[in-house]
Amino acid sequence: MTSAARQDALATPAAARGSLREVAGLAWPVIISQMSSTLMGVVDTAMVGRLGATELAAVGFAHIWTWTLFSMFIGTASGVQTFVAQHHGAGDEQRCGGWVWQALTLLVPAAALVAAGIGVSAPFLLAALGPSPDLQAKALEFLPGRLLGLVGTVVAFCWASFFRGIGDTRTPMLGAVLANLVNVTLGYGLIFGELGLPQLGVAGSGAALAVGEWTMALFLGVAASRRVLARYGTGPVRARAPELRRVLRTGLPIGGQWVLDMSAFAVFTTLVARMGDASMAASQAFISLLSLSFMQASGLSVAAATLVGRYVGAGDPAAAARSFRTALGLAGALGAGVALLFLTVPEALLGLFSRDADVLALGGPLLALGAGFQLLDALGIAASGALRGAGDTRWPFLVQAGLAWFVFLPSAWLLGITLGGGLTGAWGGGLVYVAGLAVAFIWRFRTGAWRRIRI
Repeated sequence: MTSAARQDALATPAAARGSLREVAGLAWPVIISQMSSTLMGVVDTAMVGRLGATELAAVGFAHIWTWTLFSMFIGTASGVQTFVAQHHGAGDEQRCGGWVWQALTLLVPAAALVAAGIGVSAPFLLAALGPSPDLQAKALEFLPGRLLGLVGTVVAFCWASFFRGIGDTRTPMLGAVLANLVNVTLGYGLIFGELGLPQLGVAGSGAALAVGEWTMALFLGVAASRRVLARYGTGPVRARAPELRRVLRTGLPIGGQWVLDMSAFAVFTTLVARMGDASMAASQAFISLLSLSFMQASGLSVAAATLVGRYVGAGDPAAAARSFRTALGLAGALGAGVALLFLTVPEALLGLFSRDADVLALGGPLLALGAGFQLLDALGIAASGALRGAGDTRWPFLVQAGLAWFVFLPSAWLLGITLGGGLTGAWGGGLVYVAGLAVAFIWRFRTGAWRRIRI
């Protein structure tokens, strides 16, 4: 506990630990990374939207369901950050890199098998979910590239979690920017048949996403092998049963939390899709706009996880608590800024995605509701990151699963279908859900239960 590595990890003066400067310094590269990914999604959605409302709806529908099915792997991969941050804070840096290889051994083969299974069964799954036949056809065109890319995302997330755990949020940012530049360029060429590339429509969007996601995975893997091999032990290591069990014990609840949350959201999306292609297209545009706040909250969540984990590992719970409070305050401030944007220029924002009159009419009321939605969501995401950094992953998993299935979906059905609120009513159920999450996660951290957890 008195090693030079530990002293380096805690070089920040005690009074500055968990400060605005420290949290913001870690968060801004993640926000840039998320902004780059968000911009990629916005540009992809906008380009596909120019093909028609059905194409836009199909890509959104396929995105939701594939991300749901892969969120177990991606969420579990994020648990690497907890191990790395706590070892880094304790000065045991040579053990940091090995956790990436344990996670890759567990997750990549399983993700590849799931991708293959979805690819084979996709026509039957889509038919069972019941969107329009045209939407199903377009979704089937999009899926092959999307599935291949998600396997790359699992690899990239393992390495990104390592870098963020050691407090390096800039390298994942550079990887994300590079990946998104590749995706946007290829997407433009393949969707519309420009730049000497074939015109593939929605299939081109999926292929471009796959190339971009694997670009990030390779970039981060090479960066780890060249820059931090000696200090953090990032060279390949053999899988060991005790470490694999620890990865599952800490990471699996995160993955479960993500997949149950996303599966509830996917069911919600299916409900929306059955309201018609225009409703699904408006909902997809709204989701893309919500990512404006998500990218900020995600950056603050990563910063909170890194700093809370670091200071838990270093035996400084007061600094961990300050990191939580600072991240929460920043999330609230940034979320309020996005809320103001939603309230003041809704028509301009919606016009980025569609010119369809029905889509615009449905989307307008959503943005007013979205002002409150994204503010509460930002607070919940930031608090969730702080809990994850402390290794408190099981309680959030149970709470989020319960709220997703017993609050979100019933309230969406009640407000949207039973009471006739339509698309806006259904999203009102989402507002109730994110409010519950924010209150629960903030309360959980403030109880101090995380101080007793050992991973």
